[in-house]
Amino acid sequence: MKKEQFFKSVLPDIHFTYSQMTIDIIGAGIGGLTTAIALEQKGLKTRIYEQAGEIKQVGAGIILANNAMQVYEKLGLRKEIESHGNIISSMNITKANLKLVSRVDLSYFEKKHRVKNVAIHRGVLQQILLNKLQSTEINLKHSLKHVSQAGGIPSSTFENGKSIQSSMLIGADGLTSVVRQCLFPENKVRNAGQVCWRGVVNFDLPPEYKNELNEAWGRGERFGFVQIDKDKVYWYALKSFKKHKDEYSVSDLDSYFSNYHAVIRDIIAATPKERVHTAMISDLKPTGTWHKENVCLIGDAAHATTPNMGQGACQAIEDAYVLSECLNKYDTHAAFEKFQNLRLPKAHHVVKTSWRIGKMAHLSNPLLIKARNLIMTITPPSISRKQPEQIFQLPAL
Repeated sequence: MKKEQFFKSVLPDIHFTYSQMTIDIIGAGIGGLTTAIALEQKGLKTRIYEQAGEIKQVGAGIILANNAMQVYEKLGLRKEIESHGNIISSMNITKANLKLVSRVDLSYFEKKHRVKNVAIHRGVLQQILLNKLQSTEINLKHSLKHVSQAGGIPSSTFENGKSIQSSMLIGADGLTSVVRQCLFPENKVRNAGQVCWRGVVNFDLPPEYKNELNEAWGRGERFGFVQIDKDKVYWYALKSFKKHKDEYSVSDLDSYFSNYHAVIRDIIAATPKERVHTAMISDLKPTGTWHKENVCLIGDAAHATTPNMGQGACQAIEDAYVLSECLNKYDTHAAFEKFQNLRLPKAHHVVKTSWRIGKMAHLSNPLLIKARNLIMTITPPSISRKQPEQIFQLPAL
């Protein structure tokens, strides 16, 4: 489709020049930035509106699984991302003492899709994405207050008093999306009953752990760690709570995992408590509608998931690629419908599966834990890789 035809399909009854047409994106997270890059490369004009005053590095890492790296290969970013992160070739579930329970060998997928899986600092990835943008206008300090739509024209009002009208609006504003709350009110955020601590620390991992993600499961809690750069480790710890998150304090983190492997205890001890980020684990109950007229949701705004499969950002990245391809081939409404048809089944599969894994990982009954570990241990590798096989495959477009 020619660009002029595309924009006429967006605003068929309004006189325009091509240079005036814009696709506005709410949110400058990984999903929003990747979407802007993908749309730019299709020759489409984009603007981003972000609530933060600056896009700065936060103390967290991110695992870019094979499906996300396939997208970045298509966008010309694979080599740069690999050079700033750490290649991981296996994902392991272990006991608290780091004794192996289950392993997914990622080298199979590396050969199949010709990309590697990369662990990287989230802030480093954001900067790489920002540097890739050529013409996108980025507006900081724009916290979205309200969105409405009349005659297919989205109107957005921000807390700073500014208002805009868009030819098309993409809601990439996360789990608490204002776009979703205004235009798609039938949705529910679910609390998983788990508190999560995350940190990045300068730490020299033993050689055997440098190119793998390890997640140690205990009784009602777990601890994961992965190297994201030379001598830099990203870690996360989760613990179930019965009544309120305040049952647990970051100051007592050492004691919660005192019976775990020495490497885990040392990682916690090496991280200043003031640099540990604390959050509740939640997701978005699967909803069947992601678009309305000239507004579309992507990423966590559409299908927020718990972090149990390492696919939250990866699914947003996949959204960016599929949406840009659809907008390049179809008029707006058909593109949004095609995008949803292609992405919704897989995204919802991730949400539902991740929720189940989170519950399974936090069992507290010793007999159930023993049975769970036994089943995982005897499961053949060919069966273990069926799940990532499905997740890592990009849709045919």
